[in-house]
Amino acid sequence: MSLRFLGIWPNTPDDGSPTIWLEESTGDLIIQSWKADEETVRAAQEVGSVPGHSTDVPAHETMIRLPANMLQFIPHPTDKSALRVSPSTHGASPMPTTSEGR
Repeated sequence: MSLRFLGIWPNTPDDGSPTIWLEESTGDLIIQSWKADEETVRAAQEVGSVPGHSTDVPAHETMIRLPANMLQFIPHPTDKSALRVSPSTHGASPMPTTSEGR
C-alpha cells in the first residue's frame, strides 16, 4: 500500500488530529477523524440514504465527523494533479496544509 499525505487539521496539536491520505494505487481516501457521537449517528439514520438501504452502521464500518476546514484537502475531479494515482510516491510532496497555494 502506498499512501500520500494530503493534509492535517490546521494548527494541530501533537496527537489525535483529523488527517487525510490518498491510497495511490486505488485513489481511495484514508481519513482519520473524530468518531461521530450517538446524536449524529441517529440524525444520519433518520435522514437515511437511498430507498431500501439500511441505516445501521455495520460492525466493519464507522461513522466519522470530518471538520469542514478539512474539505480543502479532499481532491476534486478538476484537480488532476491531486487525483493522480501513481505506482510510487518516491519524491512526492504533500499537498499544502492550509488553503494557501490552492
